[in-house]
Parts: sequence; C-alpha cells; structure tokens
Amino acid sequence: MLCCICKEKDATVHLTQIAGEKMQKVDLCEECAKTKGVNDPTGFSLADLLLGLGASQEIEQSAGGAELKCPRCGFTQADFKKAGRLGCSECYRTFSEALGGLLKTMHKGTHHVGKIPESLRQNRDLTDRLKLLQKRLGKAIEEEDFEAAASLRDEIKQTNARLGSPATS
Repeated sequence: MLCCICKEKDATVHLTQIAGEKMQKVDLCEECAKTKGVNDPTGFSLADLLLGLGASQEIEQSAGGAELKCPRCGFTQADFKKAGRLGCSECYRTFSEALGGLLKTMHKGTHHVGKIPESLRQNRDLTDRLKLLQKRLGKAIEEEDFEAAASLRDEIKQTNARLGSPATS
C-alpha cells in the first residue's frame, strides 16, 4: 500500500477517522508521517487523534486558561492530551466541563445508560410477561371466567417452558 501523500513509498502509518457514518483512511509512509507530526509526540496530540482535531484546544478553552489538575491523581490537561485518557475516576469530575462537549460529539449523550445482553433481555421480558399473565389469570378466576382462565393457564405453561423454569398452575 502506497503513501497517500507522496504516492511513492510504502505506507507504514495507518490512520482511520470515523465522522458520523463516513470513514476516512489515511496511509502514510514514515517520512510523511514525521512531516505531518504524527510520530512526534510534542507536535501531535493523541487526544486530537482519538477525539478529533481541535479536542485538546476545546479542553484548554473550557478551563479558562488555568491548568486544571486532578486532586486525587494529579493528572493534568497536558497529561490527557499526551495519553488520550484520564488518570482516575475523579478526573471525570475535575475535567467534566471540557469532557461534556467532547462526549456529546463522540457519543449520543453524556450519560451511560448501559446495555443488556440479548439473552438477559429475553428472560426479563418473559418474566414480565409471566407476571402479567398470572395477574390476568387471578382476575379471570375471580370473575369466574373459566374459559379465559384456561387459556391464560395454557399460555403461562408455554411461557414457563420458554423461560426454562418449572410450570406453576
């Protein structure tokens, strides 16, 4: 694979940027990478690479010119720019203003809502359905609607079988 800039030498540095639904790949030879500052840690911010160009400037601007420092681990904005990650959980509070804007551009929101494995979600849905059916069965028996109760009993047995637990009658 040839370098995208000089189109002469083999590319040894490969960068990929995903913005929205577009993915851009840049393949550079060592010489072009050095020219662009990719291999020079002082001229190239890993935070800019990971979070998008201009990310480190956004962090600095949100601090109002003063150098923020985490009270727990001593991590600074400069450390974040170099490493592209934070030092401890307290860093998230310390740098929260700056991170808010970055997180909004990287993710759908600023709060983690979590994910649930498909099998657990299915079990939870079946358990909720079972509770609803049992409630409806109790109501049908109370109203002496025995046809509906028999139908609900059969549906409860099927749901229990799908859930993998013993059927209750």
